[in-house]
Amino acid sequence: MTAPLTVVDMHTGGEPLRIVTGGYPPIPKGTILEKRAYVRDHLDHLRRILMFEPRGHYDMYGALLVEPDLPGADLAVLFMHNEGYSTMCGHAIVALGRYAIDQGLVAAKEPLTTVNIEAPCGLVVASVEVTNGKAGAVSFESVPAFLFAGDQSVDLPGFGRINFDIAYGGAFYALADSRQFGLEFGQSRVRDFVDAATALTEQLKRDVPLSHPDHAELAFLYGTILTDGADAFSDRPTRNICVFADAEVDRSPTGSGVTARLAAMFAKHQIGLGQKRVFESIAGSRFSGSVVRAIKAGPHAAIVAEVGGRAYYSGRAEFIVEADDALGQGFLLR
Repeated sequence: MTAPLTVVDMHTGGEPLRIVTGGYPPIPKGTILEKRAYVRDHLDHLRRILMFEPRGHYDMYGALLVEPDLPGADLAVLFMHNEGYSTMCGHAIVALGRYAIDQGLVAAKEPLTTVNIEAPCGLVVASVEVTNGKAGAVSFESVPAFLFAGDQSVDLPGFGRINFDIAYGGAFYALADSRQFGLEFGQSRVRDFVDAATALTEQLKRDVPLSHPDHAELAFLYGTILTDGADAFSDRPTRNICVFADAEVDRSPTGSGVTARLAAMFAKHQIGLGQKRVFESIAGSRFSGSVVRAIKAGPHAAIVAEVGGRAYYSGRAEFIVEADDALGQGFLLR
């Protein structure tokens, strides 16, 4: 570090977002994936300082704003977490939509302001409600999302035969009914959900090769979403928990995860165009979600989803590392 790292902290549905506002060196020009590779290969020590203890924690999440490359993008973002750098993050998009208005990165227009955000998975269009010049609720239209593999099953050691889907919503997720693992929302421990989801993720990483029609770097399993099994359309909320990266737990319903669930639901005729569902997280926070339109993504029948929520500020900070601080570069305990 040559300068202090400054951040603004927000949360969306309880899920943190640490937005870097200063302290990073310039990022070379290039595509968003090239920028992500550069930050991963040359500046990863800064991710550890920001995400890990003693300044962060195991489940911290961050956003680094970089120069946009796509025409029409208002800003571009690299997402970071305990394992590395992800391709899409819906809760971050919701927070960044509000942040862009509040910081004057995009001029506020009532009653709705569009913020075009370039993410590693592509351009994500956020719509920010504006009242009396202040930003409020945010929704976004997803990148093309699709069911990659439906109605699959695997013998999972310790759990038996588990049925699952794999769907893409900006990142690839395995989707499985938590009741197969003997788990019930409101009754079972979060630790048990995490162990079950992690076991499924690791098994499928070994067993199921993935591909994405746009770029090979997008073709990796980001995590597992365990649901309450209420996939068919209903006016009642459906609950889920998303366990991603290195067993990190999302406190929100997960924007890209909701998108993936909607893609799977639509492919299975469990939800129709324009039908709105409410998705509830392990912490009790809620996102809205609906299928806006049906499209194609390479060989896949795909959708564009709309996902909405609220983000709030939680603080500002300036971080330093003293030269003789043996733990200052970051560590994790679980």
